[in-house]
Amino acid sequence: MVVGAGATGAFFGARLLQAGNEVAFLVRPRRREVLRERGLRIVSAEGTEVLHPELLVAGELSEAYDAILLSVKADALPAAIEDFAPAVGPGVGIIPFLNGMSHLDVLNDRFGTGSVLGGVVKVVTFVDENGDIRQLAALADMVIGEQTGEQTPRLAALADDFGSAGFPFATSGRIVTEMWHKWVFIASAGAVTTLMHGNIGEIAAVPGGADFATAVLSEAAAVSAAAGHPMTGREFATTRELLTAPDSAFAPSFYRDLSRGLPTEVEHVFADLVLRGEKLGVDTPLLKLATINLRVHQNRVSAA
Repeated sequence: MVVGAGATGAFFGARLLQAGNEVAFLVRPRRREVLRERGLRIVSAEGTEVLHPELLVAGELSEAYDAILLSVKADALPAAIEDFAPAVGPGVGIIPFLNGMSHLDVLNDRFGTGSVLGGVVKVVTFVDENGDIRQLAALADMVIGEQTGEQTPRLAALADDFGSAGFPFATSGRIVTEMWHKWVFIASAGAVTTLMHGNIGEIAAVPGGADFATAVLSEAAAVSAAAGHPMTGREFATTRELLTAPDSAFAPSFYRDLSRGLPTEVEHVFADLVLRGEKLGVDTPLLKLATINLRVHQNRVSAA
């Protein structure tokens, strides 16, 4: 079962369904109406794919699922947990694909660490005005793993299903570290672009732009290291290249949301990272600046 049929959940759920897996989507009533009317549409440079999956809403769950892919915005997590809780049975694997790390603590407290895996996905998609999923780049991969790092029979079974779904897939013995490193990347990319009001290439193309991006990345990486998840020199260099490429048109969802006047996950991605840094004795002035900036935006959106 895929909880949420937004840009990420709908994309990967569709690929799993196309590969012959039994997949149901747990959605809000309004989202179900849209998907019933138009179908689940994946629009890319290669064309439009239309699927008609099983669609459920809260209160309609009558059985436990083998795996629950959780892909919702952080502020929707509490309600989503109550919605999918009836589908959680013995041996289930709850695989969250949320930004940041606080959701892992929430899920562990509610369902126990034995029921919750770690997950990292990379995909460039968004939901357009028609409710369709638009894929902006070919990048789309998934990594999952047990929080303990063990290679369990459950993980092997999931790998059998996911490994043939048409997207790059892997299991990891260090998934929590990989989740931290994704957090470093998205927080850095989000801070750089929202503060400078441009995409990565536009920022890197001006004097001081690349140095600024590197400084933001250094702050986020320092928090990760203090939390016990240091980046290797190669990992840091690779991430820095992505954030300082002068020909890159990349702009993370935070920047797109800011530009469109939409809410952002400022508390879960930026404020939480800053708070953890404070507790670990790591100063993060640039990330604090980004947090203030996005909180002002959030207040403006909420008041509109």
